[in-house]
Amino acid sequence: MTETISTALKPRQFLGQDFQLSTWESIQPFYENLKNRNLSTAQELRDFFADRSELESYLSENMAWRYIRMSCDNTNQANIQAYQSFLTDILPHTSLYDDDLNKKVVESSFLDDMKETGFNITIRAMKRAIEIFREENIPINTELQTLSTQFGAITGAMMVTINGEEKTLQQAGVFLENPDRNLREETYTKVQGRRFEDKEKLDDLLNQLVKLRHLMAQNAGFDNFRDYMFAALGRFDYTKEDCFDFHEAVAQTVVPLLNEMATEHKKALNVSELRPYDKAVDPNNRPPLKPFSTGEDLLEKTITVFTKLDPFLGECLTVMRGMNRFDLESRKGKNPGGYNYPLEESGFPFIFMNASSLLRDMITILHEGGHAVHSIVTKDLALNSFRNLPSEVAELASMSMELITMDYWDVYFENPEDLKRAKIKHLEDIIETLPWVATVDKFQHWLYENPSHTPEERTEAWIQIYEKFTDNTTDWSGIQQFKANLWQKQLHIFEVPFYYIEYGIAQLGAIGVWKNYKENPQKGLQGYLNALKLGYTKPIGEVYAAANIPFDFSKEHIASLMEFVGEELRKLK
Repeated sequence: MTETISTALKPRQFLGQDFQLSTWESIQPFYENLKNRNLSTAQELRDFFADRSELESYLSENMAWRYIRMSCDNTNQANIQAYQSFLTDILPHTSLYDDDLNKKVVESSFLDDMKETGFNITIRAMKRAIEIFREENIPINTELQTLSTQFGAITGAMMVTINGEEKTLQQAGVFLENPDRNLREETYTKVQGRRFEDKEKLDDLLNQLVKLRHLMAQNAGFDNFRDYMFAALGRFDYTKEDCFDFHEAVAQTVVPLLNEMATEHKKALNVSELRPYDKAVDPNNRPPLKPFSTGEDLLEKTITVFTKLDPFLGECLTVMRGMNRFDLESRKGKNPGGYNYPLEESGFPFIFMNASSLLRDMITILHEGGHAVHSIVTKDLALNSFRNLPSEVAELASMSMELITMDYWDVYFENPEDLKRAKIKHLEDIIETLPWVATVDKFQHWLYENPSHTPEERTEAWIQIYEKFTDNTTDWSGIQQFKANLWQKQLHIFEVPFYYIEYGIAQLGAIGVWKNYKENPQKGLQGYLNALKLGYTKPIGEVYAAANIPFDFSKEHIASLMEFVGEELRKLK
């Protein structure tokens, strides 16, 4: 599977090589050019698509770099101002033109001539965008995007002192895997207590977001923001009822496994009560797994793992490293979390994360590395819309990579026992992931079905939903306020609403990809890459079919996949 990776930038035919964005006025003439074009032939329509794609790719990457710089240093006011300036001075104008340009395309008499693969997917998205566009929502959207950045600023400033040293919450997480139970309890109490200090700030922030999001939905003619977002996210391939089915299927088929795992964990630890701070520690009280020492060590090892899986995959990360497309280590003043940010014009993304030597950090870079490969193998697709992936497809790429690299995790763990522990932990984490996805998704449905709720009603709803999808063994006595506040750690609720069920859907797909890989590594990997290379030129079901997996999250299918994961776990234990 040898492929060469070119880093050469595609020459700009429309903007010109030397163009630099300064103000809205500097970019507006290009929008006017598109708006006023005469589309009198099919070729002119194709040229229109190509030039619009070039313009939007440029702006997308310009905005991306502003966001990346801000998240890497959220104490730098110039970075914050540059990002917010794009939100307030550029995006509101482009939104107006986008609607005009979409209408221009769908009204063209040459639309039926666009037979090339992918155009039907792009055109249906344009039609949906026209249906939901309302000019009065432009300032609301600007305010929402500005408000949502407050989550990163609030949580990025959270620090705790452990053993006399100031730590980010991500860094403190290392101590939750320490065999010393008193240290774990102290760490957990400090971390959750620090989150609780800002409970009212984050409650108030979500109140503002829910109110504005509901108004936006009503403006567009929807009963609630959930229904609006299903349209805005282009969910053509499944419905809210399918999500409800997913919730119930997980409750019935996965939660019983959670109960078994919690009971086993409690017994192995030999504790009278299993507390929340006991969940991450090794059940045999062995020290935490340490797959790497520094961010550079993590990157070097991950490149080796990718190369062993396939040399092309290793080359993807090597090229990115040469382009300085990584910021991996946790530090004060850096946003929490991790992401792979596609860079539309150059084609090579940026990976951001907060590594602190934990197993989950190793999983994070494998996950984001899967996204990165996806960005690279789709970078030469003709239009930016072909590269703007639905999350159900994007997360398939990342979650599958976590699993199909497992045969090469000895790069991180020389000790065979540590390697076995890591694999067991990851498979158990997958079993835990599905209920958490169902919890967060069901909670978001509740939030926007009940937009006038109070913070107290929200807390009550969260507890009821959380308890439906968690084990019945963990003892929360004396710290129930932390359980009631767990939702506030979830970035997606604040920054990217309704982007979460995709993780559950894609996790099921990833298990299917892994199952194929276990049966035939070469065929399984080729199917995976075949799916990735399609980008968004086919419906989601057809992309999954290219990887030889079903797009299915029924109770029966989830049960069969859980049986496979359970069997793999038993082989390791």
